[in-house]
Amino acid sequence: MLPVRKPQSPLVQFGDLVLVELTNWRWTWKRMLLLGIIAPTANMLALKALLATSDPSNLVFAYAGNLVLALMFENQNRVAGHLVFMRFHGTLEYLSSLPIGKYVIVLAVAFAFFILSLPAIFVVGIAGSWLLALNLVWSPAVLIVIPLCAISMAGLGALVGVLARTSAEANSLSFVITIVLAGAGPVIIPPGRLPPWLIQLSALNPATYAASALRQSVIGPVTPRLGLDLTVLAAFSVLTLWVVNRKLDWRQ
Repeated sequence: MLPVRKPQSPLVQFGDLVLVELTNWRWTWKRMLLLGIIAPTANMLALKALLATSDPSNLVFAYAGNLVLALMFENQNRVAGHLVFMRFHGTLEYLSSLPIGKYVIVLAVAFAFFILSLPAIFVVGIAGSWLLALNLVWSPAVLIVIPLCAISMAGLGALVGVLARTSAEANSLSFVITIVLAGAGPVIIPPGRLPPWLIQLSALNPATYAASALRQSVIGPVTPRLGLDLTVLAAFSVLTLWVVNRKLDWRQ
């Protein structure tokens, strides 16, 4: 009789699945990088023409907001589309036959896309500061802020990927969510240009907290508000990933 082997630890499973995901995208990462750079950079240029003439300080919102937009394109949209693909092409069915926890799969997908998004975020960050003539003041908090922003957006994308009925529906819904979150609050547009009711509604928008955290950690100054931003993003990440873990069909 063959000996019964114990499953690998969740950490080993996570590392192996991240490598599998990164390998899957070895042929298309350049296209992903290009798409993740073009939209935020073009948006920065457009906002520079609109905002710089009235108040140059408004460009801080254009800069941080478009970094959030880059995170959305590279994490939320990609995670949503990939989970739908895995659901309807038998990948999850195959993985469910292995001694792997479904939460490990979700986390591995989110982390793999975060790694793939880093080059685009770096290029948009450097190019944007040059195009908008901003002096960056990096805070050590950015090492926490960027991964937390990314995982919160990835959690939202995973939720779309689990609930969508088709790939087209997931892509459309994810795109609409990106537009709504980017516009529903002082994310890209400064608060002085938004109606009061939208400012109040932005308290429910995770992208508002992501943009605020990025502004403080990349441009400064860091204020006590950063603690609130990180707390909300962490809570939102945990909530969305918990719902995804509950809703994802597994060994049924």
